[in-house]
Amino acid sequence: MAHGHKPDEKVVYVGDSRVRKGNGFIIPPDYTAYPGKSEAFIPNFLLKEWMVGVVVLVGFLVLTISEPAPLGYPADPSASVIPMPDWYFLFLYEYLKLPYASGDYVVLGTLGVTGVAFGALLLVPFLDTGKERRFYRRPITSSLMFLSILAIIYLTNTAWTHYTHELEAAGQKPEHIQREEEAEEKHAQGLPTSNAKQPESQEVAIVDKDNPAMETYKKATCITCHAADMKGQGNAPALRGVGDTLDKEAIAGVIKNGKGGMPPMHDTAIAAGVTEQELDQLAEWLASQKTAE
Repeated sequence: MAHGHKPDEKVVYVGDSRVRKGNGFIIPPDYTAYPGKSEAFIPNFLLKEWMVGVVVLVGFLVLTISEPAPLGYPADPSASVIPMPDWYFLFLYEYLKLPYASGDYVVLGTLGVTGVAFGALLLVPFLDTGKERRFYRRPITSSLMFLSILAIIYLTNTAWTHYTHELEAAGQKPEHIQREEEAEEKHAQGLPTSNAKQPESQEVAIVDKDNPAMETYKKATCITCHAADMKGQGNAPALRGVGDTLDKEAIAGVIKNGKGGMPPMHDTAIAAGVTEQELDQLAEWLASQKTAE
């Protein structure tokens, strides 16, 4: 591209451009001036963009229909959680933990440092007026860019490492890990892996609802997690149809030893006044909860 008005100045062409730099309004040549190298924007180019957009949209629709979005667990005010922002805010989350950005310096950390950083970004077009665009020939700008990238990577990694250590110390599992484990268990049992509500037509009825074991189910505090209608709530799965995958011995083992996020409930049930015989009847009744064929 020409930058002066000397007749012997070298002209560098960019792409298909054949227009010298000049003063005043310049009318660019029509696309027909470059046969085989250009095309009409409307409808040729725009139509291809629309077709690509339609293909991408249909692909998203197929994914959302075939596998519903993994819904999170219902909010539990009594749950003990370690707050954590989304991954793209981790570096700011860790930055606000630094001594000069928190406590007595919280105003400096939230307004001072960030204000200078964003203010510098706004002033870049006015301060960096050089015509050179190669990053290795712009040492100051490039150094600031690489320094910012390294700082973001370091702060993000530090925040995530600290978070994982806190989880290990508290003995907690992140919700997305719990959902993955539950999905694997459901897949192994041949059940839907999504937490999305299933159609009512697939609902399994309670077998022998008037059985005395139903009262034992309530007395043993099973309804606290699995609900009175045995449909489950929160992290607890539904017990309707549990007999399709677990027999009496397996259910008795779950009551005694726990499974997944469920703690052992044998001692809790005994403390609530449930006898061993009633627990045995409860396991037998739960094993009879099968899907009607």
